[in-house]
Amino acid sequence: QVQLVDSGGGLVQTGDSLRLSCAASGRTFSSYASGWFRQPPGKEREFVAAISGGGGSTSYADSVKGRFTISRDNAKNTVTLQMNSLLPEDTAVYYCAARSGYSPRVAVREYAYWGQGTQVTVSS
Repeated sequence: QVQLVDSGGGLVQTGDSLRLSCAASGRTFSSYASGWFRQPPGKEREFVAAISGGGGSTSYADSVKGRFTISRDNAKNTVTLQMNSLLPEDTAVYYCAARSGYSPRVAVREYAYWGQGTQVTVSS
């Protein structure tokens, strides 16, 4: 079992940066791949980025490649999403997620554990 707590959202302007954090419980966090997903207003939840349990493999949605960076610190049980050059279309509720297994996956259904979500709003 893993419990996740997201934080770091806020209201920013186009071009600004934000850093989202996810704090996880559990002593074997390194055995869980982690991901960030987002749900824009009126839309379905979508993949943003994922990272393997050991941190050596990452995956990104095309819309955020080159702007967002996912990382993890297993000693601190945290996963971070650094978001740069934010755009209005990045506005969404962002969710941290974890799945038992080392491989990062992109499908919502692959993840059993979810944070409560944190709102990111980018004004134009």
